Amino acid sequence: MGSNSHSGRSVAGRASFWIIGLALVGIAIAVWSNRTAIGGYADVGTSYAARVACSCRFVAGRTLEDCRKDKLAGMELVSLSDDPEGKSVTASFPLVTSNTATLRDGYGCVLEPWEG
Repeated sequence: MGSNSHSGRSVAGRASFWIIGLALVGIAIAVWSNRTAIGGYADVGTSYAARVACSCRFVAGRTLEDCRKDKLAGMELVSLSDDPEGKSVTASFPLVTSNTATLRDGYGCVLEPWEG
């Protein structure tokens, strides 16, 4: 009786392994098939974040750390960096995209040309 319960756990363990493996493969397929949409959303998000953070930093005169507090919910993965000399802010979504906004006299903060 002891060996039956041991082999039962082994079968359950193997079943769990296969279920988790299949779930991971399914997630990978879903991400791969939607990569264009994911990249598009990331591009829009980083463009928005760069433009807003640039205005916050160089028009309103706040610190970048203070401007980070203004990021919208759902933008936790977007990172911000500034170039005080160039008066620009770059927003990046890791391994996907990044966009830069620069302060231009008479225009405010504008996005740099997209080179996609």
